[in-house]
Amino acid sequence: MSNSSEKIKIRRRCHRGVAIAIAAATALAAPVSGSFGTPAHGQTLSAQEHKADVSFLEIDKDITLRRMVVRNANPKGTVLFLHGFPETMYAWKDIALILAGDYEVHAFDWPGFGLSSRPTVDRFSYAPRDFARVLNDYIRKAGIETSKLTIYATDIGALPALLLAQEKPGIATSIIVGDFAPFDRPQYMYESLQSLKAGPSMDQARDHLNKNRDDILENAFRRGLPKEAQFDVPRELKDDMSRAWGHGAKTTADAFSHYYEHFTRDQNHFESNLERLAISVKVVWGEKDLYIKKEMGIELADKIGAELTLLPGIGHYPHLQNPKQTIDEVRAAFR
Repeated sequence: MSNSSEKIKIRRRCHRGVAIAIAAATALAAPVSGSFGTPAHGQTLSAQEHKADVSFLEIDKDITLRRMVVRNANPKGTVLFLHGFPETMYAWKDIALILAGDYEVHAFDWPGFGLSSRPTVDRFSYAPRDFARVLNDYIRKAGIETSKLTIYATDIGALPALLLAQEKPGIATSIIVGDFAPFDRPQYMYESLQSLKAGPSMDQARDHLNKNRDDILENAFRRGLPKEAQFDVPRELKDDMSRAWGHGAKTTADAFSHYYEHFTRDQNHFESNLERLAISVKVVWGEKDLYIKKEMGIELADKIGAELTLLPGIGHYPHLQNPKQTIDEVRAAFR
């Protein structure tokens, strides 16, 4: 764990539970002015002799996932990264190349994101619990050994991971989650995210997302951060998000809004079944998260008896703002 992080250990009676986690990284606010600061990833990561293999894996007749795998001939375990909005699997590439020195690393695009399938809602609802099914099928079809698996999930990726852990506690040895909304607590959420939940404002909010594509891709990652803390997004990720936004019949914003249609239902299911969470969970949260306030992470860790790490000066995307911290958290999970 880096010296810049504030570590809070919450030692309470652990509840076995499901954990539904929902993510929230949208950008409906006004554009942010100013230039990016020095890229954080450029300061902390170094080149490694590994290759990221990109391919496609069919999950079922409606879903094919684009995935990235960085292999190790003798891995100590496997890491599976789950991205958020508006990201693609390339959010994890630099981190994956570093971790591949010890582990096999996987990442994939969620349905509706990147170059994965984007079926119509009559064939796939994009609900968090359906993402959980996709996650389970990916682990099975990719042949991942779950007894040596750590899942790192943020934003929209956290809910499916914890939902799956509710049903299958042996799906991994540990899960790291952060910066999402596990409970129905609107007071902790960015106002525009609340508009994406089912209701009269939902369609309007989705239209707004689509109309503000360029602003989202440019500014979502630095909103709420002071100028000195702003960071650059890797060019490969930025280009991939841009190309993938309108891939297929649905946009990335469409998929994100469909995810939110069943958000409250799945949050409530999670909270009412907390006692069923048997897997080891670590909560990592950006203290300056604009979209989902740190109080959400504090409550989650308290309720499930998990260790919580608050990251001073870090926003909604810790893995992009300070990738070394993410690397350290993953390594610690295998100790």
